[in-house]
Amino acid sequence: MANISVFGKGNMGKAIAGNFEDAGNTVSFVAENDAVATLGDIVVFAVPYPAVAGIIEKYRAELAGKVLVDITNPVDFATFDDLVVPADSSAAKVIAEALPDTKVVKGFNTTFAATLASKQVAGEHQTTVMLAGDDADAKATVTVALEGSQLAVIDAGALKRARELEAMGFLQISLAAAEKIGWTGGFGVFN
Repeated sequence: MANISVFGKGNMGKAIAGNFEDAGNTVSFVAENDAVATLGDIVVFAVPYPAVAGIIEKYRAELAGKVLVDITNPVDFATFDDLVVPADSSAAKVIAEALPDTKVVKGFNTTFAATLASKQVAGEHQTTVMLAGDDADAKATVTVALEGSQLAVIDAGALKRARELEAMGFLQISLAAAEKIGWTGGFGVFN
């Protein structure tokens, strides 16, 4: 099993950590002021997108060679009306460009914490985590680390698909913020 380091101990960080633990992995949390000697095999950015740059600056050397799961949705939370990355880019692409020696995987951003914790969308359908990344082995590492978590995992393709995943996450957050869907609902994938 894998050692997982999670930046962020909010609802999403805890729900993601719980799923990795359910699958038999070891999880540790990294707080803003922690001095960390070693990060896990898989590192999760479960923080608001504006916090990412500071984490990259502080942990650049430690992140080299790691599988990094970016769950961020770069939403303009002041207006809930736009994303804060260029239209032809994504938060995951920005992170990958800043960390060329890290294997970046987009994931968990199209799910809410409640659906990750309950493992169901709207109390009826299995929660699905979609992964996008250019390194097939990195996506496989995350998928294997989630086996036994009761989540479904789908390989959504190359890292360029992160743009569409972030758009889905943005739409879902916007709908929930406007109280058009609940925070226990969201998108499901059925086949």
